[in-house]
Amino acid sequence: MILHDYRPSQNGWKVRVLMGLLGLDYRIEPVAIFSGESRTEAFLGKNPVGAIPALELEDERTIAESNAILVYLARGTRYLPEERFLHAKTMQWLFFEQYYVEPTIGTLRYWTLTGRLQRNAGLPVESRRQNAERALGALERSLRNAAFLVGEDFTIADIAVYAYGHLAEDCGFSFREYPSVKRWLGHCADRLEPNYPVEPYGPEARAD
Repeated sequence: MILHDYRPSQNGWKVRVLMGLLGLDYRIEPVAIFSGESRTEAFLGKNPVGAIPALELEDERTIAESNAILVYLARGTRYLPEERFLHAKTMQWLFFEQYYVEPTIGTLRYWTLTGRLQRNAGLPVESRRQNAERALGALERSLRNAAFLVGEDFTIADIAVYAYGHLAEDCGFSFREYPSVKRWLGHCADRLEPNYPVEPYGPEARAD
């Protein structure tokens, strides 16, 4: 398998984590998104939206959207429950991550670390910050009496939400205000770190 990826993206990170946990054989094909490589006809044939990651299978079929890739890879493994309710709860958190976590914490972090925060000051920043606080509050309530997001086990729901969620302090949030989230982050880190480091943004990502 080939993972078309931009390594500083946590969307690609999620997939690399699961593939590592499953011991899958794959190679990474880097995509220089700031040089337009994700907008070429060749790449748009793999993901018509022009975003990473995209997973290319042995038969050259491709799957886009990080959480869809997680579901594909995790099927039949301990990381995706088969029981109907728990499966649906896993999907619930995958949708939650893409609606409430990645567009808020992920975007705020990107703006902060690449010098774009002031450029987007005002309503864009405040709106995302409010929704990020809403997401962290929802996680805090859900994790008060739970070690993980779904049942008693670490699943792709945890991988997906942890990806950008554990980096919220990079854009001004404090986990001291969310003790249950902080405890959950520790449980996840025990299964991941230091084997799956977060890649920093390079000079090509920084604002002029």
